[in-house]
Amino acid sequence: MASETEVSVPVNEDEPTESPRAQKREERLRKFRELHFKRNEARKLNHQEVVEEDKRLKLPANWEAKKARLEYELMVDQKKKECAEQGEDYDRVKLLEISAEDAERWERKKRKKNPDPGFSGYAEAQLRQYQRLTKQIKPDMESYERQREECGEDFHPTSNSLIHGTHVPTKEGIDRMVEDVEKQIEKRSKYSRRRAYNDDSDIDYINERNAKFNKKAERFYGKYTAEIKQNLERGTAV
Repeated sequence: MASETEVSVPVNEDEPTESPRAQKREERLRKFRELHFKRNEARKLNHQEVVEEDKRLKLPANWEAKKARLEYELMVDQKKKECAEQGEDYDRVKLLEISAEDAERWERKKRKKNPDPGFSGYAEAQLRQYQRLTKQIKPDMESYERQREECGEDFHPTSNSLIHGTHVPTKEGIDRMVEDVEKQIEKRSKYSRRRAYNDDSDIDYINERNAKFNKKAERFYGKYTAEIKQNLERGTAV
């Protein structure tokens, strides 16, 4: 009788199999969405890098060095203003901030680099003079803007411009030029000129190198050997 009253419950065999399939499908969709998001993000970053690289390629070759130099000059100007406000000497403050290792490294670098290679020709000397003068130039942007406003379109002259000879230098510019010329004259006066050859001097050498050696020996030992030399010349030496 018990077997007759039992109710058979139908078993759904798809439920335990469909649930893992759905989970796997959801997992694959989630990974696909993550990959799609990463791809879009990488595409965006690549586009930004391409734009930045194009900007860098359009800049001058030494742009990074110029930028670093300008930033350093701005920092130095700011530091000088701070020292001036506090009543301190900028050079002293700068030396206090330099470590011994950096100072020694800069000194070695300075010794390796010869700032004055000597006279090798008039063209090289003129080039060195030009480079030295251009390094000393400090542009006055206020005067530049004022002159550009005054000249207008003739500020960048063409073949039809008639502004030749109209520029009048300022008193400050003339003073700078005079000061630079005086420095050049003072520096030139310190140069050692080539000694003229004296035909009446005694010839006691066999070549140029021996002549230099004899001059050095005379300078250091001449007063001690003057009597011996005179006796040798008179033929009365013992």
